[in-house]
Amino acid sequence: MAGADDLRYIALALSLGRRGMGNTWPNPAVGCVIEKGGRIVGRGWTQPGGRPHAEVVALTQAGDAARGATAYVSLEPCAHHGRTPPCAEALIAAGVARVVAPLSDSDPRVSGQGFAMLRAAGIEVTTGIMADEAARDHAGFFLKVGDGRPFVTMKLASSFDGRIATATGESQWITGPEARRMVHAMRMRHDAVMVGAGTARADDPSLTVRDMGAPHQPVRVIVSRHLDLPEDGVLARTAGEVPVWLCHGDDAPADRLAAWEARGARLLPCRVTGRSLDPESVLAALGGAGLTRVFCEGGGALAAALLQAGLVDELVGMSAGLVIGAEGWPAIGALGLDHLAEAPRFRLRELRPVGGDVLAVWARA
Repeated sequence: MAGADDLRYIALALSLGRRGMGNTWPNPAVGCVIEKGGRIVGRGWTQPGGRPHAEVVALTQAGDAARGATAYVSLEPCAHHGRTPPCAEALIAAGVARVVAPLSDSDPRVSGQGFAMLRAAGIEVTTGIMADEAARDHAGFFLKVGDGRPFVTMKLASSFDGRIATATGESQWITGPEARRMVHAMRMRHDAVMVGAGTARADDPSLTVRDMGAPHQPVRVIVSRHLDLPEDGVLARTAGEVPVWLCHGDDAPADRLAAWEARGARLLPCRVTGRSLDPESVLAALGGAGLTRVFCEGGGALAAALLQAGLVDELVGMSAGLVIGAEGWPAIGALGLDHLAEAPRFRLRELRPVGGDVLAVWARA
């Protein structure tokens, strides 16, 4: 049974790991705390681009004090040689006496082998503490390894009656400044922000993190079969400064492909199903490019396609206290449902006010 100290230090390791979210892909965002005699002697989290790993950062800070200490890590230490030696070897060489980690890494190059390496060296290993919380934090990495796709958070900012714009297309601003600031913080914790072509055309969005001192910007992903996007818009003008990835069909016009590539955009060809890009193919392309967490901000057609395919892992709703009416634009396009039993179901995980609006977070049931 976990003691109070183990729970406290693992919670801190998880909190540290979250500092790297959106900035460590294709690696997981891991946190590490080195504790000795009730004192924290080292701490760290995975650095930008996935190197160095959290354990190495914490061990470097701890120095000789790591000998005989306990290392709390938010995921099983890696056991394979990549661009750097395994973290399990680094912990052994540092002389730690105990390692506490919530759960195993799902990567077959690591899964269980990191723990086995530590135990073989005589280090006590404790697992299972705060495993559910850790699994949630690492869900994107696990999905990329297991299913080849990133974790998808769908964000919808809407009126009380589920509209995202008036009949004339006016949408700025439905929610208040506090809610918009929170959305920027959410963007920063994801590897990429994704929208459909309709949203890109209607809003000319920048899709960047603003006014938060962000040390990095998420990749900006546009899903557009024919690349019928404004070539003089914000995304086109800034593609050389902040990454723009375009998911397109193999029937996209060659001149548009060449024009966007010349601007610095990355082109990701995807399978076409019916009249649109296949959402499974889109996410497979993004997972294959290394993304683990994607923040989808609409529009309605893309949201409906992802929901129909069962590819939305989390819903984030920002609801405002205004009513637009049936003539307004719906937050989600047609799903073609005849029965409630066919509707995608989610379970409520969080509900709270944000300024004058309401935040609801729903996890896939």
